[in-house]
Amino acid sequence: MSTNHELSFANFSFGTQVRKSPYSDAALRWGAKGFSVYNHMYIPRDFGSHAQNFWNLVEQAILCDVSVERQVEIKGPDAAKFTQYLCARDLSTCKVGQCKYVLITDQDGGIINDPVLLKLAEDHFWLSIADSDVILWARGVAVNAGMDVEISEPDVSPLQLQGPKSRDILKACFGEAPTELKYYHFMEYDWHGVPLVISRTGWSSELGYEIFLRDGSAGNRLWEYIMDIGTPMGLKPGHTSSIRRIEAGMLSYHADMNLANNPLELNLDRLVSLDMEADFIGKNAVRRIKENGVKQRLVGMEIDGDPFVGTNDFFWPLMKDGAQIGTVTSAVYSPRLKKNIALAMLKVEHADIGTELVVDKLGETRSGVVVPIPFYDPKKALAAKS
Repeated sequence: MSTNHELSFANFSFGTQVRKSPYSDAALRWGAKGFSVYNHMYIPRDFGSHAQNFWNLVEQAILCDVSVERQVEIKGPDAAKFTQYLCARDLSTCKVGQCKYVLITDQDGGIINDPVLLKLAEDHFWLSIADSDVILWARGVAVNAGMDVEISEPDVSPLQLQGPKSRDILKACFGEAPTELKYYHFMEYDWHGVPLVISRTGWSSELGYEIFLRDGSAGNRLWEYIMDIGTPMGLKPGHTSSIRRIEAGMLSYHADMNLANNPLELNLDRLVSLDMEADFIGKNAVRRIKENGVKQRLVGMEIDGDPFVGTNDFFWPLMKDGAQIGTVTSAVYSPRLKKNIALAMLKVEHADIGTELVVDKLGETRSGVVVPIPFYDPKKALAAKS
């Protein structure tokens, strides 16, 4: 095991207003050198080299503390109806044991969150959320919805086991059954009396799994168990990879989308079911946006020049003929593609593939061109492979 004996979590703490995860101390022991804050919790974001973390992910496997993906639990007689009212995607065919990537929109069609939904029972759902206070929105909606639901944040803390070796490591840890899960399905699992949910999901676009611990007191034990078994098989401690998610065109809340964005300008039309009979918050607004057409669109870009160091800390302006016509939302250097790649929001009249633009990188200008997204594995064959 890697050790950081000279460090304690106090070196990173902002006080009690930001919560540790059940794995925070374990991640520190295994080499975490930096943390960020997401959903009011600490998340490991640095194990020494972002490029090496990327290669560990795409060539072997990494274990990531993603407890920040908090669960909004919806239970009760009207749970299915209420969950559908929150989500823009048709859930009528979603079966128990199935996951769905969904959007939660507000009354104007703005995106509140893009969680993964897990259906644990006909009257029991989890929304595994990105970085916004969905539980407050859901409770506010419930006040006037006239539906019989109970909304809470359960004691659930997910880990991500991602990469081409993840299946073999999962099998060594938990046996054959979880490795037989289909893409975007899950199962409940008893690990020596500790309840887990294991799903075939993850924020990497690689083959991978999420392990949802349902007893935070066992966090240290679960982390050490997986690492002890997995290390001889190539497993490394790691963090979610910005390089890989941008390669895959995966959007990050607060970076590539927020309340000011609607699903259509983000090319997420497939997640909005305007023709279903059921209603959802924002349905009429999104329908109007569709009828009127979007004014901007998310695109991919390749940007010239030396490799970027890290990711962008600011939204870089995109210029055409001396006028700003958009912004770079997420940018990184891909060591696999040997290119600077980015996601950007552009005025729709400049969003065609092949459009050449100027990137204002805080005073440094570079040329860029609009390209298709995703940048790698467009059919998500790696994540969905049998």
